[in-house]
Amino acid sequence: MEISPVCSTMQGKKIFFLHIKYNSYICIPNVRFMHDSKEHIIKISCKLFLQKNFKEVTMKELVASSGLSKGAFYHYFESKEQLFLAVLEYFFSTIMVHNYTNYSRESFYLFYHDYANEIKTYSKVYLKEFLDTDGEGEFTMNYFTLAFDALKLFPEFRVRLVEEQRKELNTWTDVIRDARAKGEIKSSMSDEEIAQVFIFSSDGVAMQMVMAGKKVEEMVAPFMNLWDKIYELIKV
Repeated sequence: MEISPVCSTMQGKKIFFLHIKYNSYICIPNVRFMHDSKEHIIKISCKLFLQKNFKEVTMKELVASSGLSKGAFYHYFESKEQLFLAVLEYFFSTIMVHNYTNYSRESFYLFYHDYANEIKTYSKVYLKEFLDTDGEGEFTMNYFTLAFDALKLFPEFRVRLVEEQRKELNTWTDVIRDARAKGEIKSSMSDEEIAQVFIFSSDGVAMQMVMAGKKVEEMVAPFMNLWDKIYELIKV
């Protein structure tokens, strides 16, 4: 039997076949193509879940939006719940997790300013990747609805969210502790209490801005102004 590779394409992706003597073919899927198709489904579905919510989006709509056949779609995701969990993982890792290693530890002032600058950056990523805008636009309540749906449907998501919140609080507390040791901060509040004031105040401002239908570029300035005022009260 003589075997030789033959390359073809499907939707712009390479698919490889083995050409066997007597004109027989065995299809061997391209791993990269399979990975790209799955990621494509997740991204398209993420946009739909953010534009509506979990309950309103149907599997029929998800399949149609993906541009794949029903068989190809169900090869990757057999249910809306399974797909939604994959969307949450994608959304969580892309939007909700901060990369604290990129923040300055030289001072607490520089740390929280770096934090705010990253929020500006991933806000634009959110708008571009998930809502198909040019980086300007409005957050909607579905940003929070997606998280609330996840908490109801998947207990393990709540565990992960709580873990991330604890990691965030611990990181802020450590930075504030170092800043106090360097003589930057002086306050009767504990390091953790100061961290909570900064984190919770930004969460509260963000929720108010979302409810008011403000644009992303309008969201950071209000809590940064608040943070700078708080910093003036706690610094030496």
